[in-house]
Amino acid sequence: MSSEQDHLKETDTEARFEFKKEQKSSFQADKGLTEETIRVISEDKDEPEWMLQRRLRALKQFQKMPMPTDWPGQPDLSEVDVDQIVPYIRPDVEVRGGVDDWTDLPDDIKDTFDKLGIPEAEKNALSGVGAQYESEVVYQNMQERWEEKGVVFCNMDKAVQEHEDIVREYFMTKCVPPSDNKFAALHGAVWSGGSFVYVPEDVTVEMPVQAYFRMNSEGMGQFEHTLIVAEKGSEVHYIEGCSAPKYSAFNLHSGGVEVFVGEDAHVQYSTVQNWSKNTYNLNTKRAIVEKNGRMEWISGSMGSKATMLYPASILKGRGASDNHITIAFAGKGQNIDTGAKVYHNAPETKSTIESKSISKDGGRTNYRGLVHIADGAHDSSTAVECDALMFDNESTSDTMPYMEINESTVDVAHEATVGKIGDEDVFYLQSRGLDDDDAKQMIVSGFIEPITEELPIEYAVELNRLVELEMEGSLG
Repeated sequence: MSSEQDHLKETDTEARFEFKKEQKSSFQADKGLTEETIRVISEDKDEPEWMLQRRLRALKQFQKMPMPTDWPGQPDLSEVDVDQIVPYIRPDVEVRGGVDDWTDLPDDIKDTFDKLGIPEAEKNALSGVGAQYESEVVYQNMQERWEEKGVVFCNMDKAVQEHEDIVREYFMTKCVPPSDNKFAALHGAVWSGGSFVYVPEDVTVEMPVQAYFRMNSEGMGQFEHTLIVAEKGSEVHYIEGCSAPKYSAFNLHSGGVEVFVGEDAHVQYSTVQNWSKNTYNLNTKRAIVEKNGRMEWISGSMGSKATMLYPASILKGRGASDNHITIAFAGKGQNIDTGAKVYHNAPETKSTIESKSISKDGGRTNYRGLVHIADGAHDSSTAVECDALMFDNESTSDTMPYMEINESTVDVAHEATVGKIGDEDVFYLQSRGLDDDDAKQMIVSGFIEPITEELPIEYAVELNRLVELEMEGSLG
């Protein structure tokens, strides 16, 4: 192993996330959002006419929708000015759509993902890896044994060209239409990159697939789209990582995720997001779950100035189930507004929502959720649990559950707890030899353990380390 590789392997978590490279690109759109910008992006990607038309319809939807400003306690979005955002930057990579050999990447991009640990993760724990830098996927690879079973894992730009029938059927038509919200419309207009996953009937992908999204340039927007189609009886675990270094100007992340879970299929979607404190993280994530299908969302969100993120599942078939698990961490100047939405639209459906939030130094966390049980969705059940941990009197945490129950023969439960780290708990651990910081770190680790234990070990360790760095005030 070379000395440079040794150095990268030993790079600690804080350094891995906080470094940034000198901006290099082969194409960059102008700031702002106009029809001309949309046409330029679509032309640069050589997209079919139907995709261009969908982009233009989404642009019109975005222009006529108001900014969300009337939600109680929502993050302040007044600084979000799309006219100041560069919506599309194509990195300086010779092969459009990315390379399939890590060594073919330019040194600066390869160095970025080396520091983030992507090649090592691919070797040890993953079935396939996609890596996005700025607006486009620069690397994509899938193990042959899954390709031989018909599994497709490629970037979305390639999917539009090579799997057009599937993409045309599912892309922002049923799960996340542009009319869903203003930022979904923005996403539909300027989306770029992201992942396409297709798992054929009765195929189980035994190791996770991962995509990693990295913003490097200041003042840009990243709008990757993830589309997962799991056919009847199939199973897949998709892991997403996101990060950005510190900036002096604000950046915007507004991704879109659509998941289609077939009958008796199982999809787990795990994400660990660590943005800079000048990044607004405004994603739209939705799943449609068919009969006896199972959807799991596991989310860790921290680092951003403001996050509004509410993954939603529509339980469409009898016996479908959904499980949401969320960790949110807010430090000084941060407002992390997360939660979940579940729509029970069929009998005997089941959902659970577990939310854990941590706030310190005046940070604010909020659980904002919706459970809707439709008339006729008899014998369904839902359980919501929200736990908040605060470090000081300046920090705040709110719980805003909303339940619409239109059926009488259902089970509904909600539990919420809010508390500060107890002095007696810290004192007890100090009496066992820990200092104040280590004692608080142990308490927090125990608080989030029910969630981290659901992640593969590599990501559980990473999430714990990120939380530790947030507690130290080292990130962002």
